[in-house]
Amino acid sequence: MRARPFTCLGLISTACSLLAACGTSAPAEVSTPTAASSAIPSGAPSAKRLLDWPEFGLDSARSNTSDASVAITAANVAHLRHASVALGGTVDSSPIYLHGVTVSGETHDVIIATTTYGRTVALDAASARVLWIFTPPDIARWAGSAQITNTSPIADPDRRSLYAASPDGLIHKLALSDGREQGGWPVSVTRDATHEKLAAALNIAGGAVIATTGGYIGDAPPYQGHVVLIARASGRVQGVFNTLCTNRRELLVPSSGCRASDSAILSRGGPVVEPGGGRLLISTGNAPWNGSTNFGDSVLELTLPGLRLRQAFTPSNQAQLNAGDADLGSSAPALLGHDRVAIAGKDGILRVLVLSRLDGHPPSGARRHPLGGEVQRLGIPGGGELFTAPAVWRRGSHTTVFIADEAGTAAYVLRAGRLYRAWQNATPGTSPVMAGGLLYVYDPAAGGIEVYRPSSPRPIAKLAGCPGHWNSPIVVDGHVIEPEGNANDHRVTGSMEIFSA
Repeated sequence: MRARPFTCLGLISTACSLLAACGTSAPAEVSTPTAASSAIPSGAPSAKRLLDWPEFGLDSARSNTSDASVAITAANVAHLRHASVALGGTVDSSPIYLHGVTVSGETHDVIIATTTYGRTVALDAASARVLWIFTPPDIARWAGSAQITNTSPIADPDRRSLYAASPDGLIHKLALSDGREQGGWPVSVTRDATHEKLAAALNIAGGAVIATTGGYIGDAPPYQGHVVLIARASGRVQGVFNTLCTNRRELLVPSSGCRASDSAILSRGGPVVEPGGGRLLISTGNAPWNGSTNFGDSVLELTLPGLRLRQAFTPSNQAQLNAGDADLGSSAPALLGHDRVAIAGKDGILRVLVLSRLDGHPPSGARRHPLGGEVQRLGIPGGGELFTAPAVWRRGSHTTVFIADEAGTAAYVLRAGRLYRAWQNATPGTSPVMAGGLLYVYDPAAGGIEVYRPSSPRPIAKLAGCPGHWNSPIVVDGHVIEPEGNANDHRVTGSMEIFSA
């Protein structure tokens, strides 16, 4: 792994293959109200500096936004130093970053990323030099195959260790100082890693790491979506929630533990922890639904640490979504504040829910949850399929939501509990990042990062890069960091672009 001249040889893909499918126009029955772009506040950063990006989405609520300064502004963003780094694997996810931590007895600003075959690499942000590499012992069994992971790693709050996934269904706890596996780890979160994929980012709530499972491309059964809580200190599994056969509390064998299959937790954000840390939101993919034990195409609210089902939302057309491979769970729930949460999937519809009554009714402990209950339906950019995580920017009394998909990028404002589209363009994107007053959106089709002022659809700069898939940038401590490449190409090489002020 080394810095190299910028090139994109061997990384050209069609736009449709990058985000799994081509979008269509917005569904005819959906009306999208609009607002003036002036409704979006200015993005001037605070004096505080953002030093760490410890997990996907920056925080456990997956906001993907920060008002803190990142030392990158509209004046210097087009003039950043650029290093293009060759990697021994494709990072089809998002990296993390820690400022001023100890590695091999020296202080470094560290970038950490996990490749699709489970190698986790630590780089010095200033020099792009490799500090250490963790390689799963059995990597030869799956390297070059379709058995992959898109799971982003997460730093432990102690800033001395981190957690990362490998395609054999294991969660590893690694020492930040040298990348070595810690005692009591790794921990298995699936009984069949050849059918159950680790796709969503890891999260942390209190003393537990949260991991989830999904399925591989093509939806080859059997598999089920699981939520697994692992004690950070010991590696002991503290709890399991199954999105199918929810009455079973153990980690199921996919082929025999439950008659139903699928219901993947496949989104980039995966588990979303609500403020206060006592509840968790997930969304699920195509699968059977009965409102009591099987919850395909649903948003579920679970208690923490008990993992008890508290609320559920399932669209009234769930059977149609399931039959048409239009997973609701291709994107994670987005916490908007003001008792609102938004969810969009592969049907091109953004649904706004009331967080305190997801299905339109207060939580009651009912044995069967009803269908429907959203308070608003509107279109996402171009009516495309949403595989990305929205960025939710809350500034004062204003809430702005940025969404990108294979058909475009858009900004929405929240007013009186409803969303209004303030602007939209036709530039594709993965999960947007709002940091230091600017919006950053990676274009997986053409490559590179479009940089915007939050109130305008016209970019002010473009940072060079290569095509990708589900990769998304982080912007922190004077750096913009973007991995590239498509996990579905099954390459054992990859690249990362580092831009520095």
